[in-house]
Amino acid sequence: MSDIYLDNNATTKVDPLVVDAMLPFFTEQFGNPSSIHKFADGVAKALKKARQQVQELIGAEHDSEIIFTSCGTESDSTAILSAIKAQPNRKEIITTTVEHPAILSLCEYLEKEGYTIHRLPVDRCGRLNLDAYQKMLSDQVAIVSVMWANNETGTIFPVVEMAEMAHAAGVMFHTDAVQAVGKIPMMLQDTKIDMLSISGHKLHAPKGIGVLYLRRGTRFRPLLRGGHQERGRRAGTENSASIVGLGKACELALEYMEYENTQVKAMRDRLERGIVEQIPHCFITGDLNNRLPNTTDIAFEYIEGEAINAEFTDWSGASPC
Repeated sequence: MSDIYLDNNATTKVDPLVVDAMLPFFTEQFGNPSSIHKFADGVAKALKKARQQVQELIGAEHDSEIIFTSCGTESDSTAILSAIKAQPNRKEIITTTVEHPAILSLCEYLEKEGYTIHRLPVDRCGRLNLDAYQKMLSDQVAIVSVMWANNETGTIFPVVEMAEMAHAAGVMFHTDAVQAVGKIPMMLQDTKIDMLSISGHKLHAPKGIGVLYLRRGTRFRPLLRGGHQERGRRAGTENSASIVGLGKACELALEYMEYENTQVKAMRDRLERGIVEQIPHCFITGDLNNRLPNTTDIAFEYIEGEAINAEFTDWSGASPC
């Protein structure tokens, strides 16, 4: 029996159609897109197309709001560091206790630098308390950074509502949407979200490519300075092949969105039912009524996760959520 890969929230296989789209940009269309000769023209047009493919997937208003980066971590760091540089008198940041280390580690560093970090906890079902969040908002907060969906439980956070609340208080709002992009519909132009992070390898594009969505009109300070790439907002020669691959992956994600939310979800639910019915002392974690369609997180009592990974043992119960 062949192995079954069930770790797609960690990384995904690059889709063969993505590979096919990328290959010409290694050996044929290899020009620098910033150059002004014919070798660059085709590459620049391909990058423009990829930018529009990302724009369509997340529902951005304009493709100029798409900044290509090297990964989700760079996008996260750029968003938070830009916000505090643009507002030097604001010394507070709001986030959650369950963010990715890309956010939590940066906040820990900034805390040592004198910033106050407000960390919203989650309840037993992985949900946030918006009343507690409202009390944290003030004119001293530089930015709020809350993930769109949790990478372990799949719980979806109310980031659209939270962005509205932040804007009402005059505070910037960023969301790490690495796990959510491509899995649930988005229409950013109808929200108050200022910045959003994407990582290509989470949606069947290659590793080493990401995106920072930057709403037009948002105050911004670049993390990387140098050349004029990305309209002067992210210096460095563009990773053309990977950008094209990410564009294709976004096109495919949009095409398969309904499949993700019907058939993939049904398979996930069937797997969970089978495990919970047959194995005692285990339960599903997270908000079962509001989570990503591809994600399951099951806790097993009396055993460490590493042991389960090594040998699936015989041990169910109803989820507390």
